[in-house]
Amino acid sequence: DAELMDGGYFRSCAGMLKVAQMITLLIGFISVNNSPWTDYSAYSFFQIVTMCDLVMILFFYIMHIFRVYRKLTCVSWPLAEFLHYLIGTILLLIGSIVAASKSYNITGLVAGATFGFLATILCVISMWSSYKVSCITQSTSKYR
Repeated sequence: DAELMDGGYFRSCAGMLKVAQMITLLIGFISVNNSPWTDYSAYSFFQIVTMCDLVMILFFYIMHIFRVYRKLTCVSWPLAEFLHYLIGTILLLIGSIVAASKSYNITGLVAGATFGFLATILCVISMWSSYKVSCITQSTSKYR
C-alpha cells in the first residue's frame, strides 16, 4: 500500500486489454473523423460512442493503476466496470453496424467501422473477464 502506482497492472492481461481497446477506439475515431462523411447522424453517433468508451476505459485504467478502488469502497468497482462494458459494448456494436452500413466503400469509413468492430470484440472479452471476477468469484466464495 506504500506505493502510489500499481506497476504490475501495466503488464497484466487486463491492463494490456484496456490499452488495446483504447488504441482501437482511437484509430476508429480518427479514421472516421478524417473521412468525408456520407451520413452525419450515423458518424456523429459513432464518434460520440467511441470517445465516451475511450474516456470511460481510460478512467477505469487510471483507477486500477492508482488503486483508487481501495480507497473508495462505497462503490462496487467490479460491478461498475461490468455495467460500463455492457452498455458501452452494446452502443459500440450498434454504432459500428450503422457506420459499416453507411460507409459506401469509402476507405476511412470502412476502416473506422472495422476498428469499431474490433473494439467491440475486445470489450466483450473485458466484459466476460469482469463478469467472472464480479459474479462467479463472489458466488463461489459464499459456499467455502
